[in-house]
Amino acid sequence: TAAAAAGVSFEDVRRTINAANITQPTGLFDGNTQAGAISVNDRIERPEDYGSLILRSSNGAIMRLSSVANVELGVRDRRQGGTFNGRPAIIMVIFKQPDANVIEVVDGIQRLLPDLQRWIPAGVHIHTIRDRSETIRASVDEVQRTLLISIVLVVLVVAVFLRRKSAVFAAAIAVPLSLLGTLAVMWLVGYSLDNLSLMALTISVGFVVDDAIVMIENMTRLREKGMAALPAALEGARRIGFTVISITLSLIAVFIPLLFMPGIVGRLFREFSVTLAIAVAFSAVISLTITPMIAGRMASDVERPPGWFGRWFDRAMGLLVDGYMSSLAVVLRFRVLMLIFTVGLVGLTVWLYIIVPKDFFPQQDTGLLAGTVQASPDTSFQTMMGLQERATEIIMRDPAVASIGVSTGGGGGNSGSSARMFISLKPLDERPGVNAETVINRLRPALGRIAGAQVFLRSIQDINVGGRAGNAQFQYALLAPDLDELQTWSEALVRRLRAVPELADVSSNQERAGLVSRLVIDRDAAARLGISVQTVNQALNNAFAQRQVSVIYRTRNQYRVVMEVDPRLTEDPSQIDRIFVPGQGGAQIPLGAISRLERSSAPLSITHQGQFPAATITFNLQPGVALGEAAALVEQAQRDIGMPATVRGEFAGNARVFQSFQTGQSVLILAALVSIYLVLGILYESLIHPLTIISTLPTAGIGALLALILTGTPFTVIALIGVILLMGIVKKNAIMLVDFALEHERDGGEGGEQAILEACRERFRPILMTTLAALFGAIPLALASGPGSELRQPLGIAIIGGLALSQLLTLYTTPVVYLALERLAGGKRTKIVTPAVAAE
Repeated sequence: TAAAAAGVSFEDVRRTINAANITQPTGLFDGNTQAGAISVNDRIERPEDYGSLILRSSNGAIMRLSSVANVELGVRDRRQGGTFNGRPAIIMVIFKQPDANVIEVVDGIQRLLPDLQRWIPAGVHIHTIRDRSETIRASVDEVQRTLLISIVLVVLVVAVFLRRKSAVFAAAIAVPLSLLGTLAVMWLVGYSLDNLSLMALTISVGFVVDDAIVMIENMTRLREKGMAALPAALEGARRIGFTVISITLSLIAVFIPLLFMPGIVGRLFREFSVTLAIAVAFSAVISLTITPMIAGRMASDVERPPGWFGRWFDRAMGLLVDGYMSSLAVVLRFRVLMLIFTVGLVGLTVWLYIIVPKDFFPQQDTGLLAGTVQASPDTSFQTMMGLQERATEIIMRDPAVASIGVSTGGGGGNSGSSARMFISLKPLDERPGVNAETVINRLRPALGRIAGAQVFLRSIQDINVGGRAGNAQFQYALLAPDLDELQTWSEALVRRLRAVPELADVSSNQERAGLVSRLVIDRDAAARLGISVQTVNQALNNAFAQRQVSVIYRTRNQYRVVMEVDPRLTEDPSQIDRIFVPGQGGAQIPLGAISRLERSSAPLSITHQGQFPAATITFNLQPGVALGEAAALVEQAQRDIGMPATVRGEFAGNARVFQSFQTGQSVLILAALVSIYLVLGILYESLIHPLTIISTLPTAGIGALLALILTGTPFTVIALIGVILLMGIVKKNAIMLVDFALEHERDGGEGGEQAILEACRERFRPILMTTLAALFGAIPLALASGPGSELRQPLGIAIIGGLALSQLLTLYTTPVVYLALERLAGGKRTKIVTPAVAAE
């Protein structure tokens, strides 16, 4: 009002400030002997000097800026604020480049922090809310401990069964040599040590020793028949070499489909698959070369008599083998029933796969929660600050919370009626038995009692695929050509989903319409008074937009000069009548004389997807609910409300990738089966015996699925990897039996039932040893409880369950299937005959 009375407009103030604070080159003097730069006091470096700027002078009288405005120090944006543990703060989030190593980035930042602390004022302190590398480092350390435990357990299995120093050393040396070779290849191809590659190395411990166990056990059996150490090593390597190659190649064949998995999941597990395949290949080479060399050279030809433990163990093994052979003889009397039972196992596997809860990736506890405090769109910034302070107080009272940073207002899609929270939890050892989901669930009731705001929390995951930033972890998008129709049906679907007990924190980015004060300009009246629409827009921009009109340049920093109307005139839309614009002859005209104010509402933002307006609905899952179950509930809710065909719904982000991956799971398993069959068919030159080996695979799937169901673990991507690995592990039992039976027949022994019975007796011990080695190697994964253990547990559970059941069933089903297929083929193998062989 004072400016209008003096005939001064917002634009006059802006031009005065711009003209008084100039930054441009001024030249230099260059004489015959000297040269010097020209310096002008053209910059205003102190805020208080702006008040003395002259707006207007007339007849010796001057009007300064301080006559019509207040000049004061303040924040750059009055509608933006941040707190850390309740104290004023600036929240900074640092993102790494896609190809950067997160550990190196964090270490570089930590090295800079002491220097930054010295440069900033003494009253300002730098605190780290959360360092994402903390969980990564802790997870890697945990995996390394798990790896060492797995090695110890596997070596103990060999020591208990063989009880010879040379045999134990030969088997034990295969593990570090295979791992060292794998690490060397990983370094050459540019792979890094992360959770997935370390998980591959851990699970490979049970695999890499398998070949060595098979080789050493065969040599030990020859030694027990009276053969000397070195000849036994050579003969054992000759006899068992093809079996080792068959086991290795068929196991690598399992990884081939994983290498061609599409999308982000394929990219994640390509390194996992290659690492595991390299380890298995190294183990085969070592078991065929170094293992027999060590076993033959280090062993003594003079056998020491077994001690009390050896005698007891051999007696127990003898009783176990005799019991197995007696029970197998009974089973072979009912071959038809056993064949029906074997076929029934396939159906049981399919049924268990259908009913098992399915998820994308296991929910991790990274120690970091993200939250949103969301109020009504017409909530003022001051009220919003009070709401977020109440939410901060409730969260800080939780004993598992270490610190919390809150950012209110500002950019990044964050309006003045919402606040973003970053909550750091205490380390796992300081909150035993309390994970991130537990913290969220116990905070939800107290936060829900905050009047005037909704608070959404979600656990930050290491793997997030696409989607928009939202209030919850999972997203469902609605698309429609008509914005009103989209608004109507998105609200209807949100109401329906909030009634689903399995879902929590349901919200939509289209359910909040903000208040709009629409200024309707009377163009005729404005033209008569000489006021353009641009002049009106400039006045509004200068008054209400906190417009930057200049910059103060100091030695170490620069500061914006922001112009706005008195904050008291921004509290109510009716105050707009007190804004004046210059008209004809410099007269100051109030905006109310040329415009009227209309109140309405409008969406805070309009998002698009695929060129269509889109509404994104976000939701979390209640404890114990799998993503697959939630996806079915969302689709059912869409059908329940009768959504028209013009509105299309689809999952987004992790939920969308989960759906596409779930669709391709059966294809992936089928591709693994085909790969195994083709490799075995080439190795055995037979179309029949590969079927005998593949018949063992359903038992692995049954055991894995039963273990997941009994432990309440959803069938995730990690569990699927475990099932595929089981396909490679379990078939080794059948390979050892079939190889021995065929070798027995080739050496002049009886074929058919006698051959397979002899194979079952002679290969019982190596089958038991290799199964226990792989099972013990997976135990640390299943029982892990440290950082990142959620990602590894499904793999260990699936492998333990599959191995435990398959060990029992395949010892009975494999002989039955072998004899049935031998009989079907007329007692002869069906050879793959090439044209050259046929001509010969």
